[in-house]
Amino acid sequence: MLTAPTARIRLPAGVRDFLPAAAARRRALTERLLGEFERYGFERIITPLFECADVLERGLGADARAAAIRFVEPVTGEVVALRPDITPQVARLVATRMAGARGPIRLCYEGAVARMATGARGQREILQAGVELYGAGSPDGDAEVIAVAASALAAAGVPEARLEVGHVALVRHALDSVAEEGQRAALALALRKKDRGGVARAASGLARPLRGLIEALPTLFGEPADVLARARALRLPGPVKRAVDGVEAVLDATGEAAGRALGPGGITLDLGEVRGFDYYSGVRLAGYVAGAGDAVLRGGRYDHLAARYGHPARAIGFAADIEGMAEAQSKAGLPLPPRADGVLVAAVKDRRREAGRVAAALRAAGHRAAVDLSGTRNRRALAAYAAESGFSHVLELGRDAAHWIREGGATAPVSAAALRRAMGDGASLALPAAPREARRD
Repeated sequence: MLTAPTARIRLPAGVRDFLPAAAARRRALTERLLGEFERYGFERIITPLFECADVLERGLGADARAAAIRFVEPVTGEVVALRPDITPQVARLVATRMAGARGPIRLCYEGAVARMATGARGQREILQAGVELYGAGSPDGDAEVIAVAASALAAAGVPEARLEVGHVALVRHALDSVAEEGQRAALALALRKKDRGGVARAASGLARPLRGLIEALPTLFGEPADVLARARALRLPGPVKRAVDGVEAVLDATGEAAGRALGPGGITLDLGEVRGFDYYSGVRLAGYVAGAGDAVLRGGRYDHLAARYGHPARAIGFAADIEGMAEAQSKAGLPLPPRADGVLVAAVKDRRREAGRVAAALRAAGHRAAVDLSGTRNRRALAAYAAESGFSHVLELGRDAAHWIREGGATAPVSAAALRRAMGDGASLALPAAPREARRD
């Protein structure tokens, strides 16, 4: 028999358990986000945890393909992959099973994704909730998803929520215009860090108009009107100018919806962001909140994605990082969701069967209820166990009477008539006020 030191009970790197309080925070946050998505007309779907690797990888960018965890499915012998992203699964579903559906199609989801490389918090398993809008172009489709993203950030309830809007056109044009691969890679790295000195050094030797654009990219972020004005002052080719005009049209179409959700300064513009320039086809989004070291929401437009599964369709969406939002909530001191009232029914030996009927009657009336199975706890121990196990009340069926047991073991009587009514006609047994304890996740 293995002893504790030799058994080495452990989890794989990058995954974790969530005990009841932490799980409650994440469940509540997930349901709040999904509720916001549904308010905008998005419908929930569920996609599989793993898929055939060659099919899933059609819709993944280079980074996500490298992060996919693959294995051989033992029954079929096929190589399958755990999903590192849910977006390509939605693209497959829309392009195949929903190919004949009238657009626009509004879908939302929640679930875990698994990645080979660990994220900012050392994670390989990440909880996500997101939306996908198919069949709607810009500016109206972009504006709707921006409004949903702003509402999602606001729903997290964390201070200093900010939604950054961008467009890939400027960075894509700049990097595609650099012929030498090493110089292009150095520029991309410096742009990712917004290192103005590094960008200037990496752009050395380029023609003046291109160098001027590249050196301006790390500065093109901030208040939208100001960034648009500075971008228009640059020498931009026609398609890039039209993209800048398109960003302004999107922000105008968003109207007050996103700003109302996040407040003044809640929407910023970044036209020099390099992340995702090779994956997105237009507008891109990133959401930030206080207490999170990286974006807790990412997305954008990917009009090419469904075509990889045989059915071209315009699309835009985003995924919210549930764990990142939950950690930010905890750091900000936001309270955990309150536990629902629950009743632990304890009974002396002769009334055990009656305790089961009382618990069933309480459940029928809409309460959480369970029978204490130990049969040996004193009142103080019952109260302590109930508090630890998520029960707000303890009902004790003694030999001659019934009592509510309060914190510390004090009691309050329950009439026999009230118990009979609860068991006889399903009437709710009035629960006394219960203290709301502070819980930490």
